[in-house]
Parts: sequence; structure tokens; C-alpha cells
Amino acid sequence: MDVNDARVVVMLFGLALFLGIWAWAWSKRRKADFDEAARLPFADEEPGRGARGEQR
Repeated sequence: MDVNDARVVVMLFGLALFLGIWAWAWSKRRKADFDEAARLPFADEEPGRGARGEQR
């Protein structure tokens, strides 16, 4: 096994890992979790506190 064979193995492993993460992120089971995370910046702050937590 020479260095080019090792490069091919590492590249194929990286491709498989990328496709696995892509499939996980786009699966229908994860949609609700990602939708909730997308709404977090718009969630109400604690009453009486500013964006950084300082007292108003």
C-alpha cells in the first residue's frame, strides 16, 4: 500500500462521513429540532433584562 492508496482511503472515508452528516441533518426526524433551534434568536427575553442580561 503506497501513499496514494492511503489518500484514496482517507478521501473515501471523508466523503462517506460528509454524506452521513448531510443525510442526518436533512432527515425528517431532525426537522422539528432544527426548526426549534432556528426560532431561538426570536425567543422572548426574561422580563426586566436586556439582550446581554443587564438590568433595565
